[in-house]
Amino acid sequence: MLADRKRLGLRSALICLLMLVGCHAVAEVYTYVDAEGNRVFTDQPHKNAKKVDIAPSNQIRSAPKKPSQASSAKPKPGPLFHYQLLRILAPEPDSTIRDVQGNLIVTVSNDPELQPGHTYRLLLDGKVYGEAGRSPVFPLTNIDRGTHQLSIEIVDPFGRVAERTPNQPFHMMRISLAQKRLANPCKTEEYGVRPECPLKDKPPEDSSILPFF
Repeated sequence: MLADRKRLGLRSALICLLMLVGCHAVAEVYTYVDAEGNRVFTDQPHKNAKKVDIAPSNQIRSAPKKPSQASSAKPKPGPLFHYQLLRILAPEPDSTIRDVQGNLIVTVSNDPELQPGHTYRLLLDGKVYGEAGRSPVFPLTNIDRGTHQLSIEIVDPFGRVAERTPNQPFHMMRISLAQKRLANPCKTEEYGVRPECPLKDKPPEDSSILPFF
């Protein structure tokens, strides 16, 4: 009978221990043998009790979700779209531009129309000039004197060149105001109108009224 009582007490103690381990609020567990020889487990310190080392419970944690391949994968480029026509409308090939400040406007034409995501890119003497954009008009400023080469590219969203024009030459002549006045003298009504004919340089007009004596 005594052995049965001890086994029953030990079984009860084990059940209590499992309950204590499963409880998140329990911080420490103690064990001791009472006067009747039973093994006792408790969360309260007791005389001659020993602290029980309890391994942390194994918790199954869900693995972090990985981004789906469909959402993270970049779209692959399809076949390169080609244009039937791409040309520079202005200036015309081998044109001579006469501008004091070295400015000119470049315009482009293409067929079919510019596709979604495609942009124009201008090259001056083989180097990219300005930023690519969807406008077919490019203002150029302060271009040096001499002969230069123009070219236009159409670039797709993946950075591929869909079309490009051949290099087209033009000649920049930055003549001075004095040279322009010499080539085309200022008329009276042109002072204050033409940049090379400022009002301060307008000669005084002859008066038709005779002085009185």
